[in-house]
Amino acid sequence: MSLKDLDIEKLENASNMLKAIAHPMRIAILSFLEDGAKLTVTEIHEKLKIEQSTTSHHLGILKDKGVLQSKREGKNTYYYLKHESLSKIIECLSRCNIE
Repeated sequence: MSLKDLDIEKLENASNMLKAIAHPMRIAILSFLEDGAKLTVTEIHEKLKIEQSTTSHHLGILKDKGVLQSKREGKNTYYYLKHESLSKIIECLSRCNIE
C-alpha cells in the first residue's frame, strides 16, 4: 500500500475510535461486549463497580466515536460493538505485557 492509497477520512475515523478506546474503563467495557454480547448500562456499571452516570458517560463517548451501537428494547437500551473486529484489538491488548 502506498501513501496515495490511504483514505484520510478512514484514517481519521480509525484514529478517533482508538482515542475513544484509550481509557481503562472503556477497554473494560469493550471486553464485556466481546463475542456479540449486548449489555445495558446497569449491567455494565455493576460489572465495573462504578457510578451509572460515569458508565453512561463512557458509553456515550464510545458510541459517538463509532465504537459502539445501541438498540432500545422496551425500557432498556442495549450496547454492543459496532464492529466485531474491535474484539481483536482488546484481545491484543490483553495479551500485551504492559508494565
